[in-house]
Amino acid sequence: MATTTAPGTASRQDADTEARNARQDVRTRQLLDAAARLMQQTGSHQVSMKAIADEAGVSVGLIYRYYDSKEALVRAVIIGVLDEMAYNIPRAIEPVEDPVRKVAAAFTAYAEVIRDNRRATLLTYRETASLDRESQDLIKSLEMQTGQPMLQATQGAIEAGLFRPMNARVFSYDLLIIAHSWALKYWYFSERMSFEDFVSTQLSIALYGALLPEYHDTYADLLAGPQPPADQQ
Repeated sequence: MATTTAPGTASRQDADTEARNARQDVRTRQLLDAAARLMQQTGSHQVSMKAIADEAGVSVGLIYRYYDSKEALVRAVIIGVLDEMAYNIPRAIEPVEDPVRKVAAAFTAYAEVIRDNRRATLLTYRETASLDRESQDLIKSLEMQTGQPMLQATQGAIEAGLFRPMNARVFSYDLLIIAHSWALKYWYFSERMSFEDFVSTQLSIALYGALLPEYHDTYADLLAGPQPPADQQ
């Protein structure tokens, strides 16, 4: 006998599923943020699952519902950052048609993810080598994928005759490493400039060397950057 669904039941089930997924996302974010905070300070081997549970305000049992080992938790922290990049960067550059401004939009979006996940970024540098080979290979593959929008934007600027001929892979990857420096050298940059000034300063330096001179006026707003400190004027 066919089963009929009462009107509105399907929509209620969909809403319940969406709400449950949202709650799980909140819990996952709590766990990953707590793990990143603690592991970045002392290393994953020095941090117990109980300490992470206490930091996140959840039970140890809840952690094991999501992650069966500490290594799985470390891997999830790192992949979470890469997933956020994979989601945010294409959406940031999609509405931008100008090739040079695409590069700027990609760099800004990438740097914003680093800013929002500073501890997790540091954990990536600290802990990736401790993961198994399969996890390391996955992280490398995802990192290459997240760099594709920047590479494609750079290639577009070169092909349009706006950037000088150069190695697009090296230039685009350099920009990604520069974005990482907000996390890696946060103690230095945060004392001297805002995040917004960091982004505009780094962009102005990189684009000045990449743009052909005849286009400097066209992109004067990107090349200007913030005003330098008083002791450098």
